[in-house]
Amino acid sequence: MNATPPLSPFQHLRHDAPAGLVVFLVALPLCLGIAFASNAPLVSGLVAGIVGGLVVAVLSKAPLAVSGPAAGLTVIVVDAIAELGSYELFLTAVLLAGVFQVALGFARAGKIAHFFPASVIKGMLAGIGAVLILKQIPHAFGFDGDYEGDFTFAQADGRNTLTEIPYALGHYHRGATLIGMVSLSILIFWPKISARIRATAIPAPLLVVGFGIAMNYLFEAVVTSLSVREHLLVGVPITDGLGPLVASLPRPDLTAFDNLAVWKTGAVIAVVASIETLLCVEAVDKIDQLRRVTPANRELKAQGVGNMVCGLFGGLPLTAVIVRGSANVYSGAKTQASAFIHALLLVGTVVAIPGLLNQIPLAALAAILLHVGYKLMPLSLFREMYAEGWERMLPFSITIAGILFTDLLIGVGLGLCASVVFVLKAHVSHAVRLRHGDTDDSFVMRLGETVSFLHKPKIREIFENLPDGASLSITGEQVRYLDEEIAELIREYKITALQRGISLDTSGVRLRDPNLSGPHPSLERGAGSRRGEADRDATASQPRPPLPVSLDRGQWASRCGDEPDPDATPSPENKSPEPRRDIG
Repeated sequence: MNATPPLSPFQHLRHDAPAGLVVFLVALPLCLGIAFASNAPLVSGLVAGIVGGLVVAVLSKAPLAVSGPAAGLTVIVVDAIAELGSYELFLTAVLLAGVFQVALGFARAGKIAHFFPASVIKGMLAGIGAVLILKQIPHAFGFDGDYEGDFTFAQADGRNTLTEIPYALGHYHRGATLIGMVSLSILIFWPKISARIRATAIPAPLLVVGFGIAMNYLFEAVVTSLSVREHLLVGVPITDGLGPLVASLPRPDLTAFDNLAVWKTGAVIAVVASIETLLCVEAVDKIDQLRRVTPANRELKAQGVGNMVCGLFGGLPLTAVIVRGSANVYSGAKTQASAFIHALLLVGTVVAIPGLLNQIPLAALAAILLHVGYKLMPLSLFREMYAEGWERMLPFSITIAGILFTDLLIGVGLGLCASVVFVLKAHVSHAVRLRHGDTDDSFVMRLGETVSFLHKPKIREIFENLPDGASLSITGEQVRYLDEEIAELIREYKITALQRGISLDTSGVRLRDPNLSGPHPSLERGAGSRRGEADRDATASQPRPPLPVSLDRGQWASRCGDEPDPDATPSPENKSPEPRRDIG
């Protein structure tokens, strides 16, 4: 359930319209770049961006997420087109992927989004921010060795995300560099300047684009050597209008439904696109100032319909995309109207003024993406995660590194694995506690609610390190589940305890007799402690050796992690009483 009631799109156009313009400027080169990288027609990327705004934004209840072609699917798309042999067969697979996603939505598969820890989601945002910054630095300096929209670490030009930067600095374009620096300065200082001159209605990214075009015209007129040429400008396909554009779109091969490879490709696209979408909407919800929550199953259905439309009209498969969504949030958007407006701008400008779009320097758009990247990974976020401890900081950092050096899904998977390790560590550490009893040679092992095979090493270590002649009481008042392996370990230790002169009391924990279907009557909690008394009688007749010097009380404390027991009471027999302490 959303924290706040849905906002009306018509009441917030003064916020959504400028945000839609910013998202349009961010999405335009990414749509073209991803299509180019996918070995697909350039118009296919634009179709996916348009469908993401006109279809998905209308059907979805995600307030700020924006959908379009995703860099994370590029490798899958390239391999699928090559395997299937034609783009038309691939479109059939995209159509089927949409059907699968709708089915996943009805199957309520969206609940998987709730299993991603907040530290991993924040790491994903920061990781995307880091990739944006590193990838856009070369474009801001006028070097286009890596296509716009590439998020992979190893690049097609033989370099990688890190080595590309020094190479670009050695092959920079002076005019593009000036445009990039001026654009970045406008983005940083315009909010303060506009507040003073009362011009806040003019969004900084629009000003950046205008200045970029104007500066390039000035270079061409005055200093030709600084002018930015065609390969450093936006490259929108020129069309003769909407009708010819629609007629030129590729169509799916609807006779290929008996092709098993098409169904396999559709299933792969559906799974990967669904996971990436759920991750992205979860991340965008995290930075939404109103803390609204996107209905995950509804989002899967909307994405499925969107991919069905993309398959029918020649578009690339789409997902919710963090870059577009975060740009939307940081531009002040309030509702889905901004995503719809960005799609209208894509349609209008591509059809009506493609020539003007092709005058926009990529360096100006790179500055916009650099600014978005910085907002995704502010220094305050790193300080916050560090203050929350390594249990949060380490998965956060691993997610960032994984995204930077591999891709989004692998990075998130690595961060999730790190989080699971900490969960298991906490589970193992807190379910079995060892503390001193009333005397130096008495100990109490307290079991938590769930004791599984994961706790076997710790319990075995306690048993092995217990001093000869000591006494151990095992209590399990809170136990709701006791793994049979643990019960077997305790039963086996009774023999060892007798041999070592250790008094073992298991009356405080229920054990299951291996020869019976239910708990052994003599071991039921509260049923008398006949077995525990027998153990004590058996060990009482044996001489108890003195505690070894190497295992005195102080070393037990330092070895097992001495922690105060909140329930401890002072010993009445000791003149200088110490509280009972957990030591494991």
